[in-house]
Amino acid sequence: MIISRTPLRMSFVGGGSDLPSFYRKYGGAVISTTIDKYVYVTVNKKFDNHIRLSYSKTEEVSDVAEIGHQLVREVLRKLKIDGGVEITSIADIPSRGTGLGSSSSFTVGLLHALSAFNGRYRSSENLAEDSCNIEIDICGEPIGKQDQYAAAYGGLNWIRFNEDDTVTVDPIICHPGTVAQIEQGLISFYTGVTRSASELLRKQSDTLAQDTKKQKTMQKMVDLGYDLRDELQKNNANVFGEILHENWILKKSLTEGVSNSVIDDWYKRGMDAGAVGGKLLGAGAGGFMIFYAPPERHEAISRALSDLRRIDFKFENSGSRIIFYQ
Repeated sequence: MIISRTPLRMSFVGGGSDLPSFYRKYGGAVISTTIDKYVYVTVNKKFDNHIRLSYSKTEEVSDVAEIGHQLVREVLRKLKIDGGVEITSIADIPSRGTGLGSSSSFTVGLLHALSAFNGRYRSSENLAEDSCNIEIDICGEPIGKQDQYAAAYGGLNWIRFNEDDTVTVDPIICHPGTVAQIEQGLISFYTGVTRSASELLRKQSDTLAQDTKKQKTMQKMVDLGYDLRDELQKNNANVFGEILHENWILKKSLTEGVSNSVIDDWYKRGMDAGAVGGKLLGAGAGGFMIFYAPPERHEAISRALSDLRRIDFKFENSGSRIIFYQ
């Protein structure tokens, strides 16, 4: 049996600049961190030559082509595994539509576990590259690249998406106390609204390809990423909330549907209760909402958002790992 553990991520600044319609023209960049919420994938040799899958559904098939879960189907094809395997997955957080990059964490973790099943080591870079290839090129998902690289590498990183389709991952170099200050200032809430990011991202990608005004807005979001990176490397975490807020205002203006009156009300209540800044994670329209505030204001923010579920978390420094191999 083999078990992989792959973290989910929070993206702070620059999300959307990892879409090819933007970064191939201007280059993109995000700052994100992985957190101590995970997707687990287990792989075990099956006694017969069939394939059994257990996720939110159960599938048992005799041929890879019969698999309904397209990510599993294409990973098995890529790794040339024809059968004789049982795969299960569980997650600490609802598996889709939360804005935490769970789909890509699953793909990275699946590739990692099945590669180990084949007796093959995979580097973080290779896991991220192959996950992008499967999700974007083969399955045709209209998504960017940040989630795969965040999940594979882990940690608080400055991730750049270059015009030639290469990706550069650099850790944010700062004092541990600076990272601790950010971690302690963040508070997150689950809105209870899940949604498919695909349609929002497809609209955003089309808009970025054609609308020069929106392209300039995204460039401002990337510039905020550079500003935040520079400030953190100077050990100045005090700007974090303000930059988070400015990024959210810009993001809302990119595509209709990113926010709505309910989300705007939640955000206003959090800010009125003492938050310095915040944002909805992921493509928008639902999932998790985070705020940055002095820790002494967290209880007031929780009371103001008592209709949402508060979820505590910590930063995670490791990417996808094989935690059991026998």
